[in-house]
Amino acid sequence: MKILLPVDGSPHALRAVAHALQLVKEGLRAEFVLVNVQSPASLYEVVVAHDDDAIQQIRSAAGADLLQRAEAMLSAAGVDWESEVVGGEASTKLVEMIERYACDAVVVGTHGGGGLRNALMGNVTTALLQHSPVPVTVVRLEEDEASGVAGERPA
Repeated sequence: MKILLPVDGSPHALRAVAHALQLVKEGLRAEFVLVNVQSPASLYEVVVAHDDDAIQQIRSAAGADLLQRAEAMLSAAGVDWESEVVGGEASTKLVEMIERYACDAVVVGTHGGGGLRNALMGNVTTALLQHSPVPVTVVRLEEDEASGVAGERPA
């Protein structure tokens, strides 16, 4: 089984990685694709930088940095993984990555709560739930986990 893990460096995303690793610990045989989606360059960035290659290099480096903790978690667990930084609209790019890597499932992190926090979280996750050609598991970061290390359950 190949599982896509969208990672933005947040505790929510890292909690989803920890959840996927827990499934492996419980017997699931899986390999993983980590992806970080960088938003397209803003008009300001294009006007000020005047250098598409420089903008791309900066975004690639930023995405690679955001993937580091998740990569370390997967390496420590001894599972197979690959990662990629892509640019564009997140939900569209995630669906493209599912298809490109022939993923069988997606595990995505989100925060708990409701109201405005839930609405803000929902844009990419909701679009992914609507358009993903494979099952999507949404892993919520509980309030008591927010103060601890992502991926660790409180004692």
